[in-house]
Amino acid sequence: MGHKVNPECLRLSLSRDWRSRWFAPTKKLFVQYLQQDRAIRELLEKELASAAVARVVIERSVERVRIVIHTARPGILIGRRGENIQRLQERIQRIIGTQHQLKMDYVEVSNPAVEAKLVADSLAFQLEKRIAFRRAMKRAIQQAMESGAAGIKVVCDGRLAGAEMTRREVYRAGKVPLGTLRARIEFGTSTAHTTAGCIGTKVWVCRGELATQQPARARAGSTGADAATPVGGEARSVT
Repeated sequence: MGHKVNPECLRLSLSRDWRSRWFAPTKKLFVQYLQQDRAIRELLEKELASAAVARVVIERSVERVRIVIHTARPGILIGRRGENIQRLQERIQRIIGTQHQLKMDYVEVSNPAVEAKLVADSLAFQLEKRIAFRRAMKRAIQQAMESGAAGIKVVCDGRLAGAEMTRREVYRAGKVPLGTLRARIEFGTSTAHTTAGCIGTKVWVCRGELATQQPARARAGSTGADAATPVGGEARSVT
């Protein structure tokens, strides 16, 4: 009792899917692929900090690596005349090597107010701009509930408002049943680097419950939250 478990990892076989989908035949290749995935994610997180990236899905086959970027601002991802995406492709190609063909797609996030990662990033950005944390948290909750979320929980932890001692503020609305496995819950974290120190933000968003419990693979592209092509979104190639 009391042990904290990531709600997305707990639901991998129900409503979530892996964000890295590949198989390595040897231990050496597994280590190599894992290091490449980490380098790719760190690069995209740094270069696309202003592009509102919700998640990055990496798929590998024998000769090809496919990267699907879920973003709320595809214009920033592509850049003027495709210069930004071209530069990213060249840098990622150097990471994976010439033995694999790179293909990059993007999926536009139509409702960023209910994306846990985007809400956490927005809170961190507002805290860095010295906006009152209570105002920012209540606004994020209001926007999520108005956008169709069944429930949301927001946590900020650190030296809030420049206080001498750290404290933890929690706000919630609706229902966020973390113990119900059929509940579609997204989890996102971010860090605000302020003059008083780092402030961590955590967001849980509940999008209702699954109608039928099917394997995540069977729902890939239809109802899976981490599928390459979710409901209402279409993967578009940028290569």
